[in-house]
Amino acid sequence: MNRTLNWGLLSTARINRALIKPLRASKRTRLLGVASRSLSNAQAYAREWDIPRAYGSYDDLLNDPEIDIIYNPLPNHLHAGWTIKTLKAGKHVLCEKPLALSLEEVDEIIAASKETGRIATEAFMYRHHEQTLKVKALTEEGAIGKLQLIRGAFTFTLAREGNYRFVKEYGGGSLWDVGCYPVSYARMIVGAEPAEVFGWQVAGAALSESKDPGGYDESFYGQARFENGAILQFDCGFKSQIRTFIEIVGSEGTIHIPNPFKPGLKNEIHLKRGDREETLKIAGSEPYRGEVEDMRDAILNNAPPRISLADSRGNTAVLLSLLESAKLGAPIRLR
Repeated sequence: MNRTLNWGLLSTARINRALIKPLRASKRTRLLGVASRSLSNAQAYAREWDIPRAYGSYDDLLNDPEIDIIYNPLPNHLHAGWTIKTLKAGKHVLCEKPLALSLEEVDEIIAASKETGRIATEAFMYRHHEQTLKVKALTEEGAIGKLQLIRGAFTFTLAREGNYRFVKEYGGGSLWDVGCYPVSYARMIVGAEPAEVFGWQVAGAALSESKDPGGYDESFYGQARFENGAILQFDCGFKSQIRTFIEIVGSEGTIHIPNPFKPGLKNEIHLKRGDREETLKIAGSEPYRGEVEDMRDAILNNAPPRISLADSRGNTAVLLSLLESAKLGAPIRLR
């Protein structure tokens, strides 16, 4: 049976635009519907993007029996609740990062997925891309020797007034928004969870509703130590120019990835061993196509999703520990 999977967009969020083209380019996937909190907004969006069905509420989308998969791009504090609700409605879920803001929420998602037999996975699109798979293979092959250090950054200037990223209670702050990427990347490269983390933040409180005087983290600086001796050092924030990179240092060389978190069709990484530096050109797919097809294969072919819920739980644990460390001003042991 050559079944096609029907997708629905849970809201008219800006990031939907990145997924629409891959959904239409991938085999056995179809973008069928979009939901908004008002029918007129959903209909206008559906006309703009040539989407067959529009729904005037999120529940109406979940109740459509022809929808197989929901893409959840809602603000961070709504990820877990609507992912659980979607699973219980009998749909699979591709949820934007971060999957959840607490371990309790992740555990509820895991329980709902087991109970319903439906798949939920976190949308770290870079994890599916050819560039990332090549970097992982190089480190596993010992191309740069024993892992010693992973350095990374993800910063940009956020000036949109009223943005939910400025509200701590909505899962705001730079660590949840972009710092999650270097943390995820390092864990993927090492293939293990950190033993200890330390974090320091520069706080912003412009829109925070919290009684915590620290507010959300406008900038965050973190370190993590792995049992194998590897160290992660990273920074993230909303007040610097756009900076994205990963550098992996080994006992015999280094790998520099200039564009690690949103690779595209043409990519370069720089491999240095001794006095020799080599630029490796890596052809890749459309940035978000990999996560669409990973979801498709998990459902139709019973393949395990590349980003498991256990993996997402590990990333959440590290982010929470980094925030706790910044609050206490002390290292936090994860195990």
